Amino acid sequence: MSHFAPTDLHELRDAIGEALAVEEPLEVVAGGSKRGLGRPLQLPRTLDLSSLAGIRDYQPSELVLSTGAATPIEEVDAVLAQAGQMLAFEPPDFGALYGLPASIAGRRTLGGAIACNLSGPRRIKTGAARDHFLGFRAVSGRGEVFKAGGKVVKNVTGYDLCKLMSGSHGTLAALEEVTVKVLPQPEALSTVMLCGLDAAAAVRNLNRSLASPHEVSGAVYIPTPLAAGFKQLSGLAAVVALRLEGPLPSVVFRREELLAELGSDCETSVLGHEASIAFWRAIRDVLPLAELGDRAIWRVSVAPSRGAELAEMIARAFDANWYLDWAGGLVWAAIAGADDGGAAVIRAAIRGADGRGTGHATLIKGSPELRRSVPVFEPLPPPLASLTNRIKEAFDPRRILNPGRMVEGG
Repeated sequence: MSHFAPTDLHELRDAIGEALAVEEPLEVVAGGSKRGLGRPLQLPRTLDLSSLAGIRDYQPSELVLSTGAATPIEEVDAVLAQAGQMLAFEPPDFGALYGLPASIAGRRTLGGAIACNLSGPRRIKTGAARDHFLGFRAVSGRGEVFKAGGKVVKNVTGYDLCKLMSGSHGTLAALEEVTVKVLPQPEALSTVMLCGLDAAAAVRNLNRSLASPHEVSGAVYIPTPLAAGFKQLSGLAAVVALRLEGPLPSVVFRREELLAELGSDCETSVLGHEASIAFWRAIRDVLPLAELGDRAIWRVSVAPSRGAELAEMIARAFDANWYLDWAGGLVWAAIAGADDGGAAVIRAAIRGADGRGTGHATLIKGSPELRRSVPVFEPLPPPLASLTNRIKEAFDPRRILNPGRMVEGG
């Protein structure tokens, strides 16, 4: 297997051009922490982007950061923290979920998070990774250098291309540089806990919290079997957790208001600043499901009102553990004992009895054999599949970059 490790934009273009000339596809890799996400690849060449790293331009007063695409997120977080800022979309770390050694788990990159459009619990307030992606420089599967967007939040030139690259999993272009919007770190955190609720009552309270004026930035439901694994929950039964962030007086006021509005019919508790940081990091990184062995792990996005219903349907059909994020709009489920990992049942449940339900399911973790045999990403309806194929033809007609990562043969 050939290995290419370009150190600048020109070497990146040359590496892709050489692969294009001999028609040998490339597996695009930066830190390697997300190789378990998507269909498995066995390609003759590896394009290692790890040298395309480092802070290129950072303007704290403008809330804008430009880095090499392979810059480790830990490095980005450290630089931003010095200025009291953060990546507001909370890119998750799947290292524990995939059982990766620390040497690989610690290499997750900003470009990788953007390319996979990975966002954490704060998505309900600040949006997805793609919503913070302002610009980039890249090389397409045609071997052509191109760029889009800019380094000013108000500059939206080429913004649609940023949306296109985010979530493409390296199948359209190899990112060399990325520019993102950053936000101030909150002064204080607090987490309101509503204890002992069943799933239906939990979703009602999650939705009430989001509809309130209290600016909830995290809303999750942990059923009893998983709640026992959180030391922050001290053995509490099923828990609704609501995160509040901001200036300390504001957080205290909003916390008391939420407790008064939602806590009259159940036991309540509160996590302070440090305990909240640890708890929400665990939710971000899917740690409730990380210790469950070789189960297939699904990430299912549906309307928040349907999350509990779909999770309970999965639990009735399989040996499954699950929890809800995004106020019920995101179901994380770990399934054992299903030949297809539960794909058919989950996708049928999304459509519903009338076939009109909407949503999508992604197989986040599964054996290589499972990820080859079932669609890892939600199958597209014919019109969207045709559009996706035309986009791929425009950027990578020879299928040089990560072919088969998202769909077989694509």
